[in-house]
Amino acid sequence: MRTDGSRAAADSDGPIITLRATVKDIAFGSLAGIVSEVIEYPTDVAKVRLQAQLLTPPVDESQRFKGPIDCLRQTFRREGLRGLYRGLPAPVIGSMVETGALFLSYSYFQILIRAYAFESSTQGPQLTIPQLGLAAAGAGFATSFILTPIELVKCKMQVQLMNTTTIARVPPIHARSKPVAALISSPPVDSHHILGSAATANPRPPGLTAVVRSTIAAHGVKGLWLGHTGTILRETGGTASWFAVKEWVASTLLDRRLGPSRTAASQNALLPWESAVAGAVSGAACVLALYPADTVKSAMQTEEELLSHRPYRVAAKTTPPSFHRTFAKMYAVHGIRGLYTGCGITVLRAVPSSGIVFVVYDGLSAWVG
Repeated sequence: MRTDGSRAAADSDGPIITLRATVKDIAFGSLAGIVSEVIEYPTDVAKVRLQAQLLTPPVDESQRFKGPIDCLRQTFRREGLRGLYRGLPAPVIGSMVETGALFLSYSYFQILIRAYAFESSTQGPQLTIPQLGLAAAGAGFATSFILTPIELVKCKMQVQLMNTTTIARVPPIHARSKPVAALISSPPVDSHHILGSAATANPRPPGLTAVVRSTIAAHGVKGLWLGHTGTILRETGGTASWFAVKEWVASTLLDRRLGPSRTAASQNALLPWESAVAGAVSGAACVLALYPADTVKSAMQTEEELLSHRPYRVAAKTTPPSFHRTFAKMYAVHGIRGLYTGCGITVLRAVPSSGIVFVVYDGLSAWVG
């Protein structure tokens, strides 16, 4: 799948994308994103929860996840199938927007590079793998601004029940019979005793709208972009790896089947299994490219949510943590191994997920023509 010159036009105003190509990229990319998101979501929940407990470990050590399989097992036992899909609406909607925008941006950046390198968006040699990687990096950078708020909400919802299975929220200040200072200084005891009937009820965690509203109330609209540095790093480098590796593997498979003298039009002649293999390999490369940036981002986005569930803690406006300070803190405590927490299951998730994305996208592209 190479979305470049054959779908663009150039005029005196510069390179543009045709309406048909725009609709095609958005529609096909959105559909591919939805299919992969639904299939891979439980493993994403495990990944985020493993990353979150690095910075904010559970109050009850018996709730600590020992690995991805243990996380999936505990989540299913305590929260059921619904827990494995908690927060799904946000990433499904986000995946539609993200994947559609990603493919559209990728096409447009290819046009820009072609216009600059060959002074034409429709003629000239095919773009090289490095040029395609540059176009993909630009697409990832642009899409990161859409993706960060979506992932913030998703990550917050995914960890909401981590520390509330046996420990309930602290009631509002006006509902307490003791001063806040007394509660904080008191020795830890069973929250059911100290908080009375208010603690026996495990309140329903806030939904998508409530999470967005509370985040804006605490930090303003800019609070929705907490962890954006990590998203930029991950998406810019990861997307460059994703598309460049996919194009390279796909070209290699086509050369093997059709010979190196094949025409440019044959790039759209990928068989389903070739799209799947190329997508699977590129999915693993995308994850491995800048995984620590994703770990730091997830920890930053979930720390406040987890802390708000701890007993005796009063929620207050705080200055959002910076990316480099969070990175330094996590590295000092957990080392490089900690920064790759959940990487294994993420790679295993990305392999079939990325394969599905490109099978759907390439298949629809070849079918429509």
